Amino acid sequence: MAPRDVTGGPFSLPSLPYDEGALAPLISEKTLKVHHGKHHKGYVDKLNELVKDTAFADMSLEEIVAETCGDDDNKKIFNNAAQAWNHTFYWRCLSPKTSEPSKELAAAIAKNFGSMAAFKKEFAAAATEHFGSGYAWLIYEGGKLKVKETVNADTPMASGTPCLLALDVWEHAYYLDYKNVRKDHVDVVVEKLLNWDFASANFKKSR
Repeated sequence: MAPRDVTGGPFSLPSLPYDEGALAPLISEKTLKVHHGKHHKGYVDKLNELVKDTAFADMSLEEIVAETCGDDDNKKIFNNAAQAWNHTFYWRCLSPKTSEPSKELAAAIAKNFGSMAAFKKEFAAAATEHFGSGYAWLIYEGGKLKVKETVNADTPMASGTPCLLALDVWEHAYYLDYKNVRKDHVDVVVEKLLNWDFASANFKKSR
């Protein structure tokens, strides 16, 4: 699901889909203020600076990501556009409310991973063991659900792959609350904060 409903720049920082304190104490208000208000905002501001007076200024965020992926000459634009998109998507992957996958998504998880518990184990392992900064994703590719890791700003969306969920494992996602113990952060998100309503809507759209 596209995080922006307008096309072309200048781009603006989307509001969080919940209050900054809504995920506390699992993810604190302080972390969201820094992660959203400084890091995410920084990517948006830098993107606007980079695309000003270029052809990219008239493109949507998704178009910029797709056009600049793998292009060394526009790597800075890709990094900032992809991070702007990734973060907007990630905020919607989290929710203070408990949810469950739709029947269709639950059946697909059981078919492709064996069980919800098996999926959570694989997803958490991908996020925890990922080397360096990046993301763990639940994607729909080739008619199957898969767990995928990406490095730094990279995103499956760049190649048109439908994304259902993302878990941000850049240090700024967890260093304030979990003292850089990534596993503790990942376990909390996977067990208590994943927005299965959002994932289910993405799964329905991807099919």
